[in-house]
Amino acid sequence: MNIKAEVGKIGVEARKAAGILANISSTVKNRALLKMADDFVKEAKGIIKENVRDLAYAKEQGLSGAMIDRLTLTEASIKGMAEGLEQIAALPDPVGEVTGMRRRPNGLLVGKRRIPLGVIGIIYESRPNVTADAAALCLKSGNAVILRGGSEAIHSNLAIARILQRVLRETDIPETAIQIISTTDRDAIAEMLKLEDHIDLIIPRGGEGLIRAVVDMSRIPVLKHYKGVCHVFVDESADIEMAVAISLNAKAQRPGVCNSMETLLVHSGIAGEFLPVVAGRLREAGVVLKGCEKTRAILADIEEAIEADWYEEYLDLILAIRVVENIEEAMAHIEKYGSLHTESIVTSDYRNSQRFLNEVNSSTVVVNASTRFSDGFELGLGAEMGISTTKLHAFGPMGLEELTTTKFIIYGDGQIRT
Repeated sequence: MNIKAEVGKIGVEARKAAGILANISSTVKNRALLKMADDFVKEAKGIIKENVRDLAYAKEQGLSGAMIDRLTLTEASIKGMAEGLEQIAALPDPVGEVTGMRRRPNGLLVGKRRIPLGVIGIIYESRPNVTADAAALCLKSGNAVILRGGSEAIHSNLAIARILQRVLRETDIPETAIQIISTTDRDAIAEMLKLEDHIDLIIPRGGEGLIRAVVDMSRIPVLKHYKGVCHVFVDESADIEMAVAISLNAKAQRPGVCNSMETLLVHSGIAGEFLPVVAGRLREAGVVLKGCEKTRAILADIEEAIEADWYEEYLDLILAIRVVENIEEAMAHIEKYGSLHTESIVTSDYRNSQRFLNEVNSSTVVVNASTRFSDGFELGLGAEMGISTTKLHAFGPMGLEELTTTKFIIYGDGQIRT
């Protein structure tokens, strides 16, 4: 295979498809999404059969438990993928929305119309559900998409893509609106990242190493999310039962994902009462605890947390704990060690909750709930394209609106500029 020629052809076809897709009605797009969802459920066994091949390869290669968890598909997770597509179909179509119409002194009527970005390239690891989620979000927002998954999920991704493309054909949408790079050769990524004439935005989803490599190589704008070092701060006024439940969920419900808690910050005024209780629950869930000197004065048998731990995205059943004197110290810790992903405060103090919301500079800030809600599905976006921890052009979980931009539209009745 001539990888350069093959990837270049995919780019050309995607650009052609994007021009057609931008003008396809919501009714047609929604019909396709619902058919895709229905076919996923009907063909779940076939998808799982291909996923088993990937899992066997992943285990042979010694992939971590967290990576295998992300890779695994079940009938329940495939049903969840289908529900995500159904939710996307039910959401308002952002394309064509007109906002901000205003009359200028010269009589011109000026406003903005929402339009697709064009062609989006997705480079991702492990999670085959991204194939469905990304394709569906791009389809609904009028964007063509080029998908390049990891070698560890190739059979799962191709099985999902075959269903997606078949439905496009059946609903008279260009099949090339959703394309997948079928080779696992890494040179395909390098060639993809040179297609600045055909691809408008690159979204990498995976580990920090992958994302930094994509940023270094790309000629195309990249939407970045290096890692998720997420915090829960248990304030002095927190309800202990609530704080324990939130901490346990944020760390142990699914530790291998980017919105799981990596560091627990605890106000010194509640630490003596709270830490023994939460430590017991976390240990029952298999979590290994590391702590600062003040934490270890209360939990004497836990490991010592070193400076590197505060920066660490464990993606595992490991948790760093730090006792702080006040909310200022908690926010200073988050500012220094956080990754602009998701932070939560557990508090009964309204003033502190508002300070946390206003002063913590992360893409999602939560009061009295788990960091695990930083997710497009949970936030009502249907599925999500990813989570951006940079502010251009989106910040936080990306749904349909974040996959569009706007152009100015002007109505006149003969005006000329003097």
